[in-house]
Amino acid sequence: MVDEPERTPDERGTPRLVVVAGSTRTGAIDSGAGPISAAGADKEALYDTPGADLEILDYGDVTHAPTVPVSPSGCPTPAVHTRAVRELLGFDVTCIDAGLTRKSGAPTVSLGGNAGGDIRHEEPVGNASELFEAGAAFGRALPDSELAIGETIPGGTTTSMAVLRALGERPAVSSSLPDNPLGLKRRVVEEALASSGLEPGSAAGTPIEAVRAVGDPVLATVAGLIVGATDAGISVTLAGGTQLATAAALARHAGVEAPLTLATTAFVADDESAGVEALAVDLDLDLRVTDPGFSNRDHPAMAAYAAGEAKEGVGMGGVLWLAKRDGIAMKAVRKRIEAVYSRIVRP
Repeated sequence: MVDEPERTPDERGTPRLVVVAGSTRTGAIDSGAGPISAAGADKEALYDTPGADLEILDYGDVTHAPTVPVSPSGCPTPAVHTRAVRELLGFDVTCIDAGLTRKSGAPTVSLGGNAGGDIRHEEPVGNASELFEAGAAFGRALPDSELAIGETIPGGTTTSMAVLRALGERPAVSSSLPDNPLGLKRRVVEEALASSGLEPGSAAGTPIEAVRAVGDPVLATVAGLIVGATDAGISVTLAGGTQLATAAALARHAGVEAPLTLATTAFVADDESAGVEALAVDLDLDLRVTDPGFSNRDHPAMAAYAAGEAKEGVGMGGVLWLAKRDGIAMKAVRKRIEAVYSRIVRP
């Protein structure tokens, strides 16, 4: 029997997409002048969003969640776009429950997580070590040669900023809002560091401590997945923006030296407040940016993104890059997005 020659990532075909879902009370923080996250029509809907995203990705519509997630302005969840690309490429999806406040109707792998607390209070992720180890064990056991990892957790950019500060990395993150509420995020992060007793950089080399003190359950799980998958020789693409870059930072601080790709949208890359390009350089990530061509499109699933809302999530940037890599024209992607939107988004 002749050994099969080693193949490059471009020759391996479409990878499995693993989407890690969870909740954090940090996402419900509101300054009075505006919310910290736009991942839901209102504060209460934030807790339905991650589970609904998984249902859309798996079934093509919500099944248990009360409605398709939209922002207060009506911008639909990035899950609509990821589902559209899935219908074109047919990749496998595995959904992980890393701590959902409200369970999803989609089939999920539960890693024993609880929803994360408000990072301004003590120890928002008390089981960070267990989640990290469970994620690593799951990653090592996967049979794939290539893996794409996405996330869905409202408020995750703020917890990411706090974790980056704790690690001593560049604290640059994106936002689901057109105007990144950096002032509010910075105040929350400073309160979180003060409550945890951490100084900026004092958790360098101790990634689990950073997540336990100021992070969220999704970050702990994704960091573990990266460690486990790369240990097993699996090629890893981080399908998202600054939250996935933060998970990569945790993995780097855990000793991962393997090549990692960060595949995100042009909406994140063009956001100067996000600083994703510099963060990718700092963390030695191969940054891939895809522009789906939403500018000047008079469609609710595109116009709001072109205006700076949502930007990324649920693996959107990663699967757009996979579509481009596999030769799928963005025109075909946009057409399928319109079809998915008209099928599932109800007035």
